[in-house]
Amino acid sequence: MDAVDELLSIRAAELYYEENLTQEEIGRNLQITRWKVGRLLTQAKDEGFVRIEILHSRARRPQLERRLRDERGVAAIVVSRAGVRSEDELQQRVAQSAADHLTALRPSPRVLGVSWGRTLSDIAHHLRDGWSSGTDVVQINGGVSMSQRPGTAAATAVSIAQKGGGAAALLPSPAILEQRATKEAIEADRVVARILETARSADAYLFSAGAADHRSVHVDSGYLTPNDIDRLVAAGAVGDVVGRYISADGRIVDHDLDARTVGISLDDLRRADVAIAVIAAEAKRAIADAVVASGLCSLLVTDESTAHHLLDR
Repeated sequence: MDAVDELLSIRAAELYYEENLTQEEIGRNLQITRWKVGRLLTQAKDEGFVRIEILHSRARRPQLERRLRDERGVAAIVVSRAGVRSEDELQQRVAQSAADHLTALRPSPRVLGVSWGRTLSDIAHHLRDGWSSGTDVVQINGGVSMSQRPGTAAATAVSIAQKGGGAAALLPSPAILEQRATKEAIEADRVVARILETARSADAYLFSAGAADHRSVHVDSGYLTPNDIDRLVAAGAVGDVVGRYISADGRIVDHDLDARTVGISLDDLRRADVAIAVIAAEAKRAIADAVVASGLCSLLVTDESTAHHLLDR
């Protein structure tokens, strides 16, 4: 673009976006054709003279979604950070976006497999009554907890099911057992085995992921100690998916711990047609990258800063 067109492009943009003139009015003002005004406005956006930002809590970033699809091979919903004042507010935006997507799924899943934790609890809160007309919900990993913190695994699954006009199948087991033999005995129980079979055959999955740090829900729930987390990080863990701690390339980092973890496997997620991962905020960037890199989700719901991190990688 030459200097004359650059100045005209800036002036046309000012008149169009700030003075609210029509393209025909701008053409008369600048003594150029309406068609040239349209070209100048397009150039203004292409050259970065104009940046349009939608300031709404449900606004998305389509350009980042396209880049994640093209460059990282994953479908994505990227939530805007514009106007966000705290990490909790960002978390609520992402949870709302996940709830909106779940509501819009067609056909609605007959059986939805869900994990648990703070993110899933927030999604359950944002789902409206009647989001589905008959979706049953099944827990995909153990969640009986020693913590009294609200938003437990059972409450989350029941809330999503009730709002979707379905029933909840709860997995009556801790997430991680102390002994492998105990875990194997629990999974062999007829009731638990039936629930796990339902979980493995679900039509869709909705899950989050946790960072490998001392704020993990597994520490909060009494399954692991801070020292356990430090040991996992030293072994290469960047976080957990359905209670299974993985490295940056999606590899299980502690096979003994994994053998004591109750729930579906990571390969079950990889084989699923619909596996929605909801992961956002700075602390979870490494595990978000691992989930995408190792093909653990068909759709990622995240925030724009995490999206930029994934693209920079």
